[in-house]
Amino acid sequence: MTRVVLGRIAGPFGVRGWIKIASYTDPPEQILDFPRWRADLPGQASRELRLVEGRRHGKSVVAKLEGIDDRDAAIAHAKSELWIDRQELPALKEGEHYRADLIGLEVVNLAGELLGRVDHFLDMPASPVMVVVGERERWLPAGPGSLRVDRERGRITVDWDAEF
Repeated sequence: MTRVVLGRIAGPFGVRGWIKIASYTDPPEQILDFPRWRADLPGQASRELRLVEGRRHGKSVVAKLEGIDDRDAAIAHAKSELWIDRQELPALKEGEHYRADLIGLEVVNLAGELLGRVDHFLDMPASPVMVVVGERERWLPAGPGSLRVDRERGRITVDWDAEF
């Protein structure tokens, strides 16, 4: 089973068991399209969480989950990553990719120089950033149209100077 992390519980929202979610989906409220998530709680096995209700709230998302009925229960779940099995994700259109599928791919520039491998992604205000680790760490823009992905070869090509 391959995990795809959709977000994390940032903390409680109010006193009736609602939680605030830092969503990694785009747009953020798209996390609500998945009615069941899994979470690894400290000292416990993975647990299924079922969405009762949710909505966008500023830059984050707030949600009410089944069985979390007060602020203390919401606090107990804080910092937990919310994930699903990769197989639960919808199929993508041609040329689209899930970030989770790009982790570990090698990254080369237009001159064919190896820059490293994709370690993870960061969401920055201007655009997403792909963190590439090789002989050094590089943060490369990863917005739409900035990457040429060849999953069959396990390679991403970027227009980026190796010395920069």
